[in-house]
Amino acid sequence: MGVKATAYKELESQIKIKKVLKGEQLLKAGDICKHTFYVEKGLLRLYGLDENGKENILQFGTENWFVTDRDSVYFKEPSNYFIDALEDTTVVLLDEDFIELVAKLNPSFRKKNEKLLHNHIRHLNRRIHLLLGASAKTRYVEFVKLYPDVLLRVPQWMIASYLGITPESLSRIRKDLAK
Repeated sequence: MGVKATAYKELESQIKIKKVLKGEQLLKAGDICKHTFYVEKGLLRLYGLDENGKENILQFGTENWFVTDRDSVYFKEPSNYFIDALEDTTVVLLDEDFIELVAKLNPSFRKKNEKLLHNHIRHLNRRIHLLLGASAKTRYVEFVKLYPDVLLRVPQWMIASYLGITPESLSRIRKDLAK
């Protein structure tokens, strides 16, 4: 077996797959997040609680998406967020050691990983811009573009939470758009 084949065997042995049942938490606020979760199948959400205990959804993670609390993972700080499964979900657990091993085996990985990070930042900036300056209707239309398959998979109140509006406002927007 060649050096590359041995290295890839080592990489394969490091892959950890976890099946998460609907409602199960992968991360709780106060814990340090040790993984980035790659969603193979299913649906995750990343959310926080405001001072009144109301949920504010920051991200949904569908198939082929990554979900993590970047602050907690990279800076080893207690998380302010929760990550849980909205459906039975299969995730690949990516930790710092795994990322380092992949980077060692594939020098172009760091560049690809950096591009993914910058793409994530781009989406976050776009989301902040929409939350601060766009109408609820525009935010909903952008949500549908970003998460077309989530609409039928989550309750309306979760979509409203993500958009920063009430479920009643979301109902009005959907009714207006249907006309």
